[in-house]
Amino acid sequence: MSIRGLKKKQPKTFKVKIITVDAEMEFSCEVKWKGKDLFDLVCRALGLRETWFFGLQYTIKGMCTWLKMDKKVLDQEIPKEDPISFNFLAKFYPEKVEEELLQEITQHLFFLQVKKQILDEEIYCSPEATVLLASYAVQAKYGDYDPNFHEPGFLAHEELLPKRVLRQYQLTAKMWEEKITAWYAEHRGIARDEAEMNYLKIAQDLEMYGVNYFPIAQNKNRTDLLLGVDAKGIHIYSINNRFSPNKSFEWSAIRNISYSEKELTIKPLDKKAEVFKFFSSQLKVNKLILQLCIGNHDLFMRRRKVDSIEIQQMKAQAKEEKARKKMENQRLAREKQLREEAERAKEELERRLFQLEDEARQANEALLRSQEAAELLAEKAQIAEEEAKLLAQNAAEAEQERQRLEITALKTKEEKRLMEQKMREAELIAVKLVKESDRRAKEAEHLKQDLHEAREAERKAKQKLLDITRLNYPHMVKYPQYSPADTKDTNYDKGSIKLDLKDIDLKRLSFEIERERLDYLEKSRKFEDRLKELKSEIHALKLEEKQSGLY
Repeated sequence: MSIRGLKKKQPKTFKVKIITVDAEMEFSCEVKWKGKDLFDLVCRALGLRETWFFGLQYTIKGMCTWLKMDKKVLDQEIPKEDPISFNFLAKFYPEKVEEELLQEITQHLFFLQVKKQILDEEIYCSPEATVLLASYAVQAKYGDYDPNFHEPGFLAHEELLPKRVLRQYQLTAKMWEEKITAWYAEHRGIARDEAEMNYLKIAQDLEMYGVNYFPIAQNKNRTDLLLGVDAKGIHIYSINNRFSPNKSFEWSAIRNISYSEKELTIKPLDKKAEVFKFFSSQLKVNKLILQLCIGNHDLFMRRRKVDSIEIQQMKAQAKEEKARKKMENQRLAREKQLREEAERAKEELERRLFQLEDEARQANEALLRSQEAAELLAEKAQIAEEEAKLLAQNAAEAEQERQRLEITALKTKEEKRLMEQKMREAELIAVKLVKESDRRAKEAEHLKQDLHEAREAERKAKQKLLDITRLNYPHMVKYPQYSPADTKDTNYDKGSIKLDLKDIDLKRLSFEIERERLDYLEKSRKFEDRLKELKSEIHALKLEEKQSGLY
């Protein structure tokens, strides 16, 4: 067979991209494949067996539509793109998630889709419930809370709350994280699948959970109502209230649903009841509503029948799997507890070892410090001994100095006393000198007076003698050539002899006066010398006294 022939036998394919809530996959599909062939391929790739909840959704002309299982993929009105994109989503919702979601993958896909719908505000949730749901989402992603590992800020990049809740309460990201973490810490020991199931159990009680809304009108011109389709039936809402329906039709109470063009009719099981008719905007909307009604009705009726063999096997497997996981979780929890206890014991031993090492180190340091202190004390003792010797020597020297100072002080006192005595003596001498000087001055005055009187008497005597001589010896006047020396041997009278004696007394008196004056001057000079000596001694004693005061 030629290569050309092989090429002809190869089937024609086209590419599709399947987008799940958390992943993307690409497949090559044969042109002849129907929607069910592609859907089964995706379910096998995911390992999904509970296929009846899911479908492949695409958007065409702004409207979300589900791929039909019984028609060829390329024969349907799908986007003309390469690859063709489909969203693998839950098309129908269970009434009780805990009883109907058997596989873990089914549960995980529902958890991711419902979480996204709550965050995108397609399902309304109160702020308190959103915080609780966020804590279960964190538990499913991060496992048990560990304050050592989950430090503040570990949720900073996680989208856990709807923007409406964040806008409604002016709280910081740190405050929201604290609120979520407070709940998160309470979920310790819950496995991932249990946390996701708890999330879904809370979400299924929300009013907008699992409801597909479509705008409708009671006549052709007005669109003032909403029609909601969910697992329990059909509900009619006012345009501004999606929580409380104005009218509800349970699947068990509906006999027939049909549409003609834009008109859709709901016939109750009770034939006496009023038939409900409404109009949609497009024929495609009516087809989509009918498709969802048929699927939800089939699931509603199947839940109320005996489970098929496949479902029974799946439930048994799920039960066994849950029991196995429970035992495994218990074993893991026990091992984790033992490991934590062992780690705590290890930490305690390490802490104790560290404490003992620290105590040993402190003891060694204390021993070294003691040795250093002992050496230092020995050195200080030696220094103290040397200082004691030096102090004793200084004390002896100080004692000697004290004694010397006492002696010096005594000497100083004695010298001071001598100085004072000498000063008193000098004062007495000065007084005596003054008195002697006064006395001598008086005597000199008397002597001067006596000398004056003697000279005056001498003058008078000479005058008298001259007068007598003139009278008795006139020839001596007339003959002056004869001097008294020539008449020395002549006999003079007694008056002449007396005159010579008087001259001798005057001379002797003058000599005595002169000698006494010289004696006085000599004594005055000696007294002055003595005064100078006393002044010098007094000055020296004062200097010694000042130096003694400095010491």
